[in-house]
Amino acid sequence: MAVEVVYRSSRDPERLFMDKAEADRHDKMLELAESLAEVLQQAVPSLSEGQVEELGIFMAKHRDTFARAFKNQPDALQELKDGTGNQPS
Repeated sequence: MAVEVVYRSSRDPERLFMDKAEADRHDKMLELAESLAEVLQQAVPSLSEGQVEELGIFMAKHRDTFARAFKNQPDALQELKDGTGNQPS
């Protein structure tokens, strides 16, 4: 019988990871997504809870692209329009 070590995200307990660092990255992404969703909900109250959650996750997954865009590189957003941006998990 083989023993397998798996890691579970504290914010997404259904998802399992084989690598602790990957689980930590996923947790941090979800934490950022939650914070973004709160800000978006406050800024645009007409958005539904599902919409702000989806937007928060999208922005958190593509944080590097958005960071470049906010640092005077708005063309970085073209990657997201073209679908060529990184698709982190």
